[in-house]
Amino acid sequence: MVHPGSTRVGPVPGARILLVEDDESLRLTTRQILERYGYEVVTAADGVEGLHRLVDAPDLAVVDVTMPRMDGLTFARHVRERQELPIVFLTARDLPRDQLPGFDAGADDYVVKPFDGRLLAARIAAVLRRTAASQPDDPAIALGELRIDLDAMTVHRAGEPVSLSSTEFRLFETLLLNANRVLTRGQLLDHVWGGIETDDTHVIEVTVQRLRAKIDSDHIATVRGGSATAWCGREPTPRTLVALVAGPHRDRCRWWCRESSA
Repeated sequence: MVHPGSTRVGPVPGARILLVEDDESLRLTTRQILERYGYEVVTAADGVEGLHRLVDAPDLAVVDVTMPRMDGLTFARHVRERQELPIVFLTARDLPRDQLPGFDAGADDYVVKPFDGRLLAARIAAVLRRTAASQPDDPAIALGELRIDLDAMTVHRAGEPVSLSSTEFRLFETLLLNANRVLTRGQLLDHVWGGIETDDTHVIEVTVQRLRAKIDSDHIATVRGGSATAWCGREPTPRTLVALVAGPHRDRCRWWCRESSA
């Protein structure tokens, strides 16, 4: 049982929370609580779905430890391989020996069920503020000779500004925020083009070609297999750019991309 409480806890403005919880009733109640405290919430029913929702670029994940298909600990380990996302675990177990594996997997905090909604909101706010305080003053992301400022929506190459259209920048941002992640054509159309329905099967390919020409084609490699097309960043850093368009060879494309970026 979750107790919503009534005391207002100031959230971090504009923060997006990924809630990964297999219990539908608890997922709905927790979402309502977090939205009441001013957070934007996206949800997933298990760790596998949670990994897919990383494309929504959450600022923090609230994750149940025990779930089918992929539990919270495995989810956290996969996330840590891709990005630095703060994680707050939900658990029914309050003994240290039960919680230590979560911290080893990358948890930032634990909240024990049943919990008070005020406590959960306060823990989330504390982790977000602590994470923000530990961030460097320079918000730019370095990728070879590129520097990308996602907040300012600017890209510089070797110190010179790169002119990108809004669509090109959204595509670049989506790839950058989903390092080593395979994205379907539908996901790219949803997050870059706003979910438009189009008969133009080359809209993604054309935009990628324009983007490659502007940021240096060596940063994005194109891999084709049957009807599948994938793009993979060649820069040997943790921020490999990966996107899968469609087709039956998804696993082979993922393997090639990871091997090629090693």
